[in-house]
Amino acid sequence: MKRPFPSFLLQRLVLKPFREEIKNSINTRGIHPKLVGFLANQDPAAFKYAEATAKTCAETGVMFELKKCNREDLEDEIVKANEDENINGIMVYYPVFGDRQDQYLQNVVDSSKDVEGLCHKYIYNMYHNIRFLDKAQTKKCIIPCTPLAIIKVLEYVGVYNPILAYGNRLHGRVITIVNRSEIVGRPLAALLANDGGKAYSVDINGVQEFNRGTGLRLKKHEVIDTNLKLEDVIPISDVVITGVPSPSYKIPTSLLRDGVVAINFSTYKNFEDNVKEKASIYVPTIDDGPKTNLRSKSNKITKSDLPRRGCLISGSRRNEKIRVHFADEVVNNEKASRNPATKHHVAQNSNITYYM
Repeated sequence: MKRPFPSFLLQRLVLKPFREEIKNSINTRGIHPKLVGFLANQDPAAFKYAEATAKTCAETGVMFELKKCNREDLEDEIVKANEDENINGIMVYYPVFGDRQDQYLQNVVDSSKDVEGLCHKYIYNMYHNIRFLDKAQTKKCIIPCTPLAIIKVLEYVGVYNPILAYGNRLHGRVITIVNRSEIVGRPLAALLANDGGKAYSVDINGVQEFNRGTGLRLKKHEVIDTNLKLEDVIPISDVVITGVPSPSYKIPTSLLRDGVVAINFSTYKNFEDNVKEKASIYVPTIDDGPKTNLRSKSNKITKSDLPRRGCLISGSRRNEKIRVHFADEVVNNEKASRNPATKHHVAQNSNITYYM
């Protein structure tokens, strides 16, 4: 029997406690942290995301300043912000150049002010399961936001086992992620494996397994190439997470195990309409903006469906609606996200600028 769930906003259930914690900490400590956002493109979606950033900062007590500049001047502006003691956090609304130069700019941002977790230090630490910046473990590393948002949802709905030790709470869980982009899919697989889960990562090249070995003997995950297919891993998965930027790609409900947790972070719905017949919890993303006309017309993953590895740079951001189905109840909410392969987005934020 599917358990009913009260129709409160997911924002109240998952996001609000974090915002309240930030707000209370700022008030209690009597501090005035300042976040600066750089907008160096003409993308309306990026501007809309900047507006959302400003709104959330106002609600939590963070001072926010949006600086517009030409992209040729952006590097110098970031360096100035790095050196400005009055600025505590920096974020850049990508894409700027839409190529590897954007990757370079991500590493120009001082790691102590990088609220998006995109600099090399944070990416390295994430893949090596290094969770803190200091030996005293008082400063947590910043995690890329969409993977973090998905993890927080998984924690809330009980996929993480709170009885187990911190860092091992996905032990025994099998999770499939149909996306291996550098911005969401691969980091998410690494994070889930580092938390003790067995994560199957699916892209156009096949299926990889991310795990920490038998009995979680490894300190960080390892990646194993397999000969498995999507049809092999979906039926054994406790959680299926999709991010295929195609309106025609669907995970067949018949493949899902009964009681699965199904989460979609793509602009398009990657599950069939009858997914709730199998899923105990279903999180679909609804995109109310323009679509990209992709060619795939079957359930097979094609090169036009899945983002390629290394598509970190070419995304943009905007707000979109997300509905979360807990059994038969529907919860409406918002999520800022971006999808690199189709000029859409999957949330790009931090603990401060986290939107659902």
